[in-house]
Amino acid sequence: MAPFPVQGITEGDFVVVLVPVDTEDPMTAVAEKIAYHAVNRRVPEDDRPMAVRHNGRVLAGDATVIDAGVAPLDVLEVVYP
Repeated sequence: MAPFPVQGITEGDFVVVLVPVDTEDPMTAVAEKIAYHAVNRRVPEDDRPMAVRHNGRVLAGDATVIDAGVAPLDVLEVVYP
């Protein structure tokens, strides 16, 4: 387990944020950590489940940052598929 910086943006937002995640965090936790900075601030809350998109593909919810091949400071998008 190690701190791992990523850039994140939530669907419907215009601000890219720098978010510290953990190398062992599943994508469900990464989505929550990124969305925390936008939902109910600039983006309305949505009841649908969140997913993480990286380089155009939606990642499995149980994949870790390392499993998904994410590099430090890569941009991850939180989307509602």
